Amino acid sequence: VQLQAFGGALVQAGGSLRLSCAASGRSFSMSNMGWFRQAPGKEREFVALLAWSGRTTYYADSVKGRVTISRDNAKNTVYLQMNSLKPEDTAVYYCAADGDYRSGNYYPNYWGQGTEVTVSS
Repeated sequence: VQLQAFGGALVQAGGSLRLSCAASGRSFSMSNMGWFRQAPGKEREFVALLAWSGRTTYYADSVKGRVTISRDNAKNTVYLQMNSLKPEDTAVYYCAADGDYRSGNYYPNYWGQGTEVTVSS
């Protein structure tokens, strides 16, 4: 199983980016999929999750209203649309798949490599 994230870039504050994560090796159409991020000097934190049903989403308070997670099961791909980006969104973003969401936390079984997002002020 491999998760490959891409789409990270340097962007100005207020700008937008769409991150993609393509999965291979198995289908995740019936699995939770989500995103985490790790800012320099900080611990990795949960960003967003789209439940396996495709109907339920969870977002971190820090990104709520600015970020939308979506998926294309035919492409085995999950997306993270980020708008109104802020310098504090600067981080390496990791996609994740499968696993459980409970008590406000996501515990994935699979991790992708990161893609770097830098937001300049």
